[in-house]
Amino acid sequence: MHSKVLGSTLIIAGTTIGAGMLALPLASAGLGFTHSLILMIGMWMLMSYTALLMLEVHQHAPANATLNSLAKQFLGKKGQWVATLATLFLLYALCAAYIAGGGSQFHNKLSALNTGGPLPKSAGVVLFTTLVATVVMLGTQKVDVINRGLFLLKVVLLGLSLALLLPLGEGQNLVALPLQEGLLIAAIPVMFTSFGFHGSIPSVVAYTGLNIKVLRKVMLIGSALPLIIYVLWQAASFGVLGASTLTQNSNLGMFIQSISTAIDSTRIANAISLFADLALATSFLGVSLGLFDFMADMLKRPSSAKGRIQTGLVTFIPPMLVALFYPQGFIAALGFASIALVILAVIIPVLMAQKVRRLGLNRDQYQVFGGKVTLYIAMISGLSVIVSQLVHGIG
Repeated sequence: MHSKVLGSTLIIAGTTIGAGMLALPLASAGLGFTHSLILMIGMWMLMSYTALLMLEVHQHAPANATLNSLAKQFLGKKGQWVATLATLFLLYALCAAYIAGGGSQFHNKLSALNTGGPLPKSAGVVLFTTLVATVVMLGTQKVDVINRGLFLLKVVLLGLSLALLLPLGEGQNLVALPLQEGLLIAAIPVMFTSFGFHGSIPSVVAYTGLNIKVLRKVMLIGSALPLIIYVLWQAASFGVLGASTLTQNSNLGMFIQSISTAIDSTRIANAISLFADLALATSFLGVSLGLFDFMADMLKRPSSAKGRIQTGLVTFIPPMLVALFYPQGFIAALGFASIALVILAVIIPVLMAQKVRRLGLNRDQYQVFGGKVTLYIAMISGLSVIVSQLVHGIG
């Protein structure tokens, strides 16, 4: 049991700490370290709270229920359709992005090893997808074991990078308080999405069992680990480069190059680059596991070898085709993934919890603190993320 709890905690943390973490300093450069820290803590509180709402609702459903079946049970057919479309959009968008990014990185690694001439870029995409799909189709337990190894290596690399970067930071870079309202609007959806692990909650509940006391620890610790790591990463990035330099970096490659130049160390740049590869792999494992279980539930596929292969094809083929033939087409859609995440991680959990409480199902059972007031605050916070993304999207 303790092994499953540890594994589930790391699945939550591993899903959250993705390659997008490296974009946090770029997205929040115009805010300064202090303002970005306040915003980050606020987003963590919101997402942790709604994760606990999911557990409150799970008490009154089968242990293997997914968000699709939960929405149908508590919000009816319309709620189920909204949850289904939002989940499909979000998880397929994320998987396509991870396959495109991971396939490109995989292709570079293979090309460096290959002496027989250049490999087609499609080879990296197909091999990377096949590798992750095979692991996911073997089941949550296999994902757990592999994720632990990758997570441990990822933490070691990140710890090494932070140990080398933090002493080089300058205090005045951390206390500077720039605040550009336009960049605040752009930073809100990025910060929010950085704590998006809710798609993996049903898989973790089914794997660990419906023990609310244990699951509360899994959710709170699993989401607090990324918060701690994000804070340290922000401190290192702002401390070394400063807000003004960060605002001049438009992508991850430029960011890593800026750090490498600022401290004159290719070792740190290589460690950060390898960390990005591992962060992408663990995030892809967590997200694709959530999508796999969701599709199995929606399509009513059995857990037999044949059923899991069928579910795997439906899960991985569409995002792989997007990554192969139309990789740029998903960039715009990915920008609006935060809207789908608000629907799944805030609006639907709040509405389901309201329904559970209205029906009086929670008597003598677990109920998240705060009553109606915190439900309203969570809903307003979620809607503010949507407004920020729409305002940012229209410039």
